[in-house]
Amino acid sequence: MPLRSSSDKERDRQVKAKKNQVQLHFRRAVDTYAKQAVVQHRVADQLLALVRDHARSVPDSVLEIGCCTGILTRKLVAAFPQIETLHLNDLVEQFADHVHSIELNGTLEFLAGDIEELPLPQRYRLIISSSTFHWLYHLPAFFEKLHRHLHPDGLLACTIYGPENLQEVRALTGRGLDYHSLEQVVAMLGRDFEVLTATQSLETLFFAEPEAVLQHLRETGVNALAEPAWTKGSLRHFLDQYQQRYQVAEGVRLSYHPMYLLARPF
Repeated sequence: MPLRSSSDKERDRQVKAKKNQVQLHFRRAVDTYAKQAVVQHRVADQLLALVRDHARSVPDSVLEIGCCTGILTRKLVAAFPQIETLHLNDLVEQFADHVHSIELNGTLEFLAGDIEELPLPQRYRLIISSSTFHWLYHLPAFFEKLHRHLHPDGLLACTIYGPENLQEVRALTGRGLDYHSLEQVVAMLGRDFEVLTATQSLETLFFAEPEAVLQHLRETGVNALAEPAWTKGSLRHFLDQYQQRYQVAEGVRLSYHPMYLLARPF
């Protein structure tokens, strides 16, 4: 095994620290996420509709990555009640309390931990994830991992957010994720998968005032890497600038940029 350089170790340390931050923010949002996750509900509905269109048969074994409070999970179980094995993963172990009550004819198991590092116990007919993969750091290697854990006739279905996501907050703070474009994600998938669907949309939410935008971000946890350490002055400046730049007839806007991808392994 080759020796790892100090720069590799430092990069790994930074990634670990950021994932710990993400975990902390989502843990704080455990009790408020479902109420605020308006876009996530819409995205899950659209993703599941695409799965119905492309699934060759009812998936008997399913892995959902980033299940959170079970928004997609409940829709998935309602659509495919014949699922025999359902494995649910999330970085935040506390979300297990929200999904263990889901009724399923088959078996349900919660796999807590970082999906990029977590050993997977089997191969699946369907691996599905909504609003999660943009948090990951090594997507090409991760897609290779998923390829190894899909049956040859299996299906990978995911939504990942693109470069216009939370553009208003990023423009004012200079902070946020480095989002991949749809073309970049398709190229990553294309190494091991036949890409069946690759589409994107822009979802816009409206709030009465900028303060409500910040509340929404905190209560969904999606501000995990975007919100700076506010001072009284910097917060006031942010709120004033948000009001001036993003005021529309419906209030102030906040943009989401979901990208939908379905693929089969080669």
